[in-house]
Amino acid sequence: MTSDFTPAFIDFEASSLDLIASYPIEVGICMPDGELHSWLISPHVLWQDWSESAERIHGISRETLNEEGMAVAEVAQQLNSLLPDQVFCDAWTFDSFWLHRLFRAAKAQPNFQLESISMLLNSQQVRHWSGVRQQVISDLGLPVHRAANDALILHKTWERIIFQDEAAVQ
Repeated sequence: MTSDFTPAFIDFEASSLDLIASYPIEVGICMPDGELHSWLISPHVLWQDWSESAERIHGISRETLNEEGMAVAEVAQQLNSLLPDQVFCDAWTFDSFWLHRLFRAAKAQPNFQLESISMLLNSQQVRHWSGVRQQVISDLGLPVHRAANDALILHKTWERIIFQDEAAVQ
């Protein structure tokens, strides 16, 4: 991939890390131009899973979701209206599960394909990703484990990795 392509990124926060019972509670996207969007998701009636330890990590309570969350159908519609054909994530197994769970509850289909960020990177870039990501987190000073912040961190990490590679070529 070259710098003339700028991807969109997505991140989910969830009720837990249980890949059977968990569900998405927040989704954030970073558009190719860096514009951020995020939505708290009101739990679907069938979604009962909750992890106190996950709540301590993301800081979102069930009460907050019930009071401020948007309906699953509205969140799915917003994602479909904003995202390009492909969107990238850094935890494909979890993110694809939560994306599927969101759209299934919304009785809708995503208009985009979810891909792993590793599809954008060569093996050297993959090796540098974690260290560059930690530096981006430090530089931005944003709390992690909030969906929009994490999507922005993906965007900025990708930019920095691509920029470093292009600078090394010149």
